[in-house]
Amino acid sequence: MTSFRTEIKLASQQQNVLDHQSKVLLLGSCFSENIGNKLSYYQFNTVINPFGTLFSPTAIAKVLEDTVNEKTYIESELIKQGEFFHSLHHHSDLSGLATVEVIANIHKAQQKCLAQLKSATHVVITLGTSWVYGHLLSNQLVANCHKIPQTEFDKRMLSLQEIEVALEDITKNIRKVNSSTQIIFTVSPVRHTKDGLIENSLSKAQLLTATHKIKESHNVAYFGSYEIMMDDLRDYRFYESDMIHPNEVAINYIWEQFSKVWISEKAQSYFKRIASVQQSKLHKPFQENSVSHQEFLKKLAVKQSQLEKELNVKF
Repeated sequence: MTSFRTEIKLASQQQNVLDHQSKVLLLGSCFSENIGNKLSYYQFNTVINPFGTLFSPTAIAKVLEDTVNEKTYIESELIKQGEFFHSLHHHSDLSGLATVEVIANIHKAQQKCLAQLKSATHVVITLGTSWVYGHLLSNQLVANCHKIPQTEFDKRMLSLQEIEVALEDITKNIRKVNSSTQIIFTVSPVRHTKDGLIENSLSKAQLLTATHKIKESHNVAYFGSYEIMMDDLRDYRFYESDMIHPNEVAINYIWEQFSKVWISEKAQSYFKRIASVQQSKLHKPFQENSVSHQEFLKKLAVKQSQLEKELNVKF
């Protein structure tokens, strides 16, 4: 029989799988949010990118180091662009019109991250790119340029050694506060075409090589989301109209593969019932006060209450 695709065979984890008692911290590129949102939808305890999206290994290493050391940010560490103040080490989600606001946002994000990290059963790190920007004035690598003129930065690709050091720092800082958590690295399937297609391929190759070296030496896991997108879903119908980001069909497929590998069969058995409640909660009635809608709400409340009791979760 002729096969028309190169399906990647992923072995299920035999231990440290996720269930509804697990706690998950996800950090990194926007693909962390794709997986994290799926976990949240199915009622797993998750914290997703408290610092906003972070693309490079050095950016993720920096926020984790600051979090574990409970670093206090000060006004002089911020930069102003237009009317907003920013931190070069965080996404613009944490920016604001006043320095006190930005500092408060950073410290709140650190506290949220640290609280989840201390009790996390799983930490998922999604690496996006090896390309980084160095801020010339402060002589430091940044996580976000915040639309500051390009002339103020030096763009370069991290060396393999620099990436390995960053991944080691990520692993060590996580284990400083939680020695037993399962660390899962993955490389984002989103293509950074603005860097150039050849440059994007080199960037991903660096990340893949470094990640597999760390996997062998530091007892961490790797999930092949990049490989699934590139080698299994090898067709533009699985991309958004920008031809860069995976579309909903692709995200759902990668989520299915992640579930098979990392989520217990018992937890997966609840997915259909959870989805039924989630979809029902989105239902918009034609007549809100009608008898039929009130009956619908009663049935929904029973289904939701039963699930909350069985899983010890709160919708």
